[in-house]
Order: sequence, then C-alpha cells, then structure tokens
Amino acid sequence: MLDIWLPIIGGLVLLIAGGEFLVRGAVQVATGLGVSPLVIGLTLVGFGTSTPELVTSVQAAMSDAPGIAYGNIVGSNIANILLIAGIAAMISPMVVASAALKRDGAVMLVVAVVFGLAAFTMPLGRMVGVIFISALATYVYLAFRQEMSSSKSDHGAVYDKSLALQETDAALAPPATPRTSFLVSALIALAGLALVVIGGRFLVDGAVSLARGFGISETVIGLTIVAVGTSMPELVTSVVAGLRKQGDVAFGNIVGSNIYNILGIGGFTALIAPGAVPTEIVSFDNLVMIGVSLALVGFAWTGLRVARWEGAVLLGGYLIYVYAIWP
Repeated sequence: MLDIWLPIIGGLVLLIAGGEFLVRGAVQVATGLGVSPLVIGLTLVGFGTSTPELVTSVQAAMSDAPGIAYGNIVGSNIANILLIAGIAAMISPMVVASAALKRDGAVMLVVAVVFGLAAFTMPLGRMVGVIFISALATYVYLAFRQEMSSSKSDHGAVYDKSLALQETDAALAPPATPRTSFLVSALIALAGLALVVIGGRFLVDGAVSLARGFGISETVIGLTIVAVGTSMPELVTSVVAGLRKQGDVAFGNIVGSNIYNILGIGGFTALIAPGAVPTEIVSFDNLVMIGVSLALVGFAWTGLRVARWEGAVLLGGYLIYVYAIWP
C-alpha cells in the first residue's frame, strides 16, 4: 500500500515545489533580460501553476496512459469550477463586474465545447495541438493588448490569475531589479524544471500502480486524485483571494486556469504524444465539463456575482460527480 501512495504523494510535492522554483527562477531571468513586468505576469507567472498539470499529462500520454493524461486536463477543469470555485464563493461571493472577465468566461465555455467536439470527432493529433497552442498564444496576446489599454478596474482572467499568484507568494512578483545573479536565477529555474519532471514521473507511475492494484480505471484516477492533486496551487490561490474578499480575482484565476488547461496542456499533450481521448471521457466527463462551465458562466452573468448559495451548489455538484464516476 505504501509503495503505491508514496510515489503519488511524493510526486505531487515535487511537482508543486518544482513549479514554484521554476516560476521564481524564470521571473528573475526575465527581469534580468529587461522583459516587461506585465508580460512576465501574463505569461510566466499567470500560467506558472499549470506546470504540474502540463508535465503530468505529457508524461502520462508518453507512457501510454491517455486516461491519466486527458483525465488530468478534464478533471482539473471540473475540479476548478465545482470544487475550487465552490469553496472560494462560499468564503466570499465572487463579484464579476469586469466586462473582460465576462468575456473570458465565455471564452472558457467556447474552448470547452471545441475540445469536446474535437475529442468526439477525431484523435487529437499534432495539427490539433498546433491549433490549440496557437489559439492560446493569440489569447494571451489579446489579453496583453487589453491590459495595456483598459481601465485599471477592467482586468481579464489572465491578469487576475497572475495577481492571485503574486499576492499569495510575493516572491513571484517581477522585481524592479533582479534579486539574484542571472546564473543563479537560471539554475533555480532549471532545478525547478528537474523537480517537476521527476515529480511528474513519480505521480504517473504511482497513479498507474494505484489503478492496477485496486482495479480502478486509469481514467478515474486521472479525473480525481491526479486532477485534484495537480490543481492544489489553484485551490490555495483562489481560497486566499476569497479570504481577502477578492472574488473577482478568484473567478479570473479559475477561468484563466481552465483556458490554459485545454489550449496549453491539451495542445502540448496532442503535439508531443498524439492519440485519442478515452471513450469514457468523451461520452461523459467532457459533457460534465461543458455543463459546469455553462453553469459558472450563467451564475456570473446573472446578478454579476457567484453567491455563497451558488458556491454551495457547485461544491455539492462535485461530490455528486465523484460519486458518479467512482467504482
């Protein structure tokens, strides 16, 4: 029993710690190269916490475990909305007054529908991966353009995800001048990358062993244990935002994460290890992801807030979902 759970827990710890070091080092390197703090925030910081999901899904796909690879992506999105948004809204209602946030919520829904249709009609090959990654690059570029020209109160999801991370861990904020030498910063980033890769390998191996040892499908393990484990950074940042009464930041953090999970992680997974999404995900979990995305956007558009009772509905929905898929 211990030989199964130890790699899973150890892998998650290495993934999250490695992701932290990777982002810190990369932010310092980018600052030393004179990159704009806004660009650093929207790219390196904004999507830094998604590194564990990225490495885990790519390694699982390369290890011929597509259930874990795509279960991690879809399960993370479902957990972000039902579990994390539910908890954050119960702590502090999510006010969604920003036009940019409403737009990004719609983008999240469209991206979920596109992923569901693509997975239903064809294996996700390299061309799909290129299209998804190109769409993500375009989205981040448009977000940068919008942040440069918008009013201070009209921030989008990518900006809010970066802000949530920086307020949770001040070391991730781009400094005015590098705190360490370029070489040290680069070594920190490389060490973080190594920890993430090793942690991802432990997590995938442990998850496969758990599935085989208990007769549970790899897809269910990917949708639950792996997905929730790799989403821990989003949980922490959204809860902190909720405690600080920054419901809009918590909402943006979740929406930004979901867009990146599909376009970025799904895109790179299809590009590096192309293959079909497991049938059980296509026929059920993708539909759940689309449904809960629609529910979150609906909550946000009606009354421009996700109230505490709506958060309780979302959290209850997650318990029902896990009960439904667990053997």
